[in-house]
Amino acid sequence: MVYRELAAQSVAENDFSQFLSELQNALTDGQRDPNDVVNETLFQLYFGKQSVSAEDSRNLPLAARALIHSFDPRNTTTEPEYYSDIDASAYRQRKPFIWLWRMFDYSPLGGNALLGHRFRRMLAPLIFRRVGKNFKCWQYVEWSFGYNLSFGDNVVIHRHVLLDDRGGIEIGNDVSISDYANVYSHTHDLDDINKVHNRVTRIGNGARITYHATVLAGVQIGEYALLGTGAVATRDIEPYHVKVGVPAKTAKVKTRRTAGAGE
Repeated sequence: MVYRELAAQSVAENDFSQFLSELQNALTDGQRDPNDVVNETLFQLYFGKQSVSAEDSRNLPLAARALIHSFDPRNTTTEPEYYSDIDASAYRQRKPFIWLWRMFDYSPLGGNALLGHRFRRMLAPLIFRRVGKNFKCWQYVEWSFGYNLSFGDNVVIHRHVLLDDRGGIEIGNDVSISDYANVYSHTHDLDDINKVHNRVTRIGNGARITYHATVLAGVQIGEYALLGTGAVATRDIEPYHVKVGVPAKTAKVKTRRTAGAGE
């Protein structure tokens, strides 16, 4: 299913493009600490003006000061930072971009898809192992580390998707993952919850993971397969198979190659 082509008014489009271009340069040109750039950008996104000085901020209510402090990624923590198997150095490099992405989603601009898709596409190569062309991501998508996550071309990730890449997730071309789906790549030992087993999860070209479906760690989703609404994939899914239920079982097999992602 092909998306319609939509655009804002010309003045807004020019401002969107300039904002993204200048932000990308500031984050990547090596002239400034990305944490400082994120801190400043988030202040502008949330308050609509330049950052206040340290002296002026002391006159603000404590709640406002707590919010301002939290714009700086160095004053925050995320859940993956508490995991013992994290590559702290790799995550630290990505954290400013991860925090900017997350806080953008919850900002007044987060729901504007005209800007949001381009904003996330700009940040994605700074976070993930690989990002193909035409990557499209909606609001409130979360992942674990980011550096173990790769996307092929023409991938669409819808709202509230969880991509747990602790063990690694490899997503092929023309894949669509629908709202509230969960894809895992780690499990906990049955007897010892502190023992984590990481397994690479792969989603093949043209596959679809539909609403509220779950893919467990290490599962391989074959090309053009479909995991139905609310289904749980506990085992590999063969190419072209449509699986439904808990655990997911074959309901039918596609007879021809279907169109790519974008639904």
